[in-house]
Amino acid sequence: MTLWKRDWTPAQINARMADNMAGMLGIEVTEIGAEALHATMPVDARHAQPFGLLHGGASVVLSETLGSLACMMTLDEGKRAVGIEVNANHMAGVKRGEVVTATCRPLHTGSRTHVWQTEIRRADGKLACVSRLTCAVVDA
Repeated sequence: MTLWKRDWTPAQINARMADNMAGMLGIEVTEIGAEALHATMPVDARHAQPFGLLHGGASVVLSETLGSLACMMTLDEGKRAVGIEVNANHMAGVKRGEVVTATCRPLHTGSRTHVWQTEIRRADGKLACVSRLTCAVVDA
């Protein structure tokens, strides 16, 4: 059994993100698994803080993008996800030139709120950031 109520494909999602912040940052959904959404994001000048490492804000954009998408994909038609809180803990730096991978899973999927957790990992597999997004479920 799958979580998803909408049959979006990674290609459809990526096309929809092409002309907004997610697309501008090179976020790419790579897989819609049975219980998780997976994506990648390069770390280049667009994502780096002044010391050449992945900016925490870019990690939060990645997390909020995936959490919002995942939440929407679990909702019935006529419902919409609205982010109401996001937090992130940064555990390890990521150097420019690397690509991070992200996996977003549900922690809570209620009728009024959802909580989604995203783990962002470096190329060597080390956890770089863990972030949680709380969404309100509202009528579209």
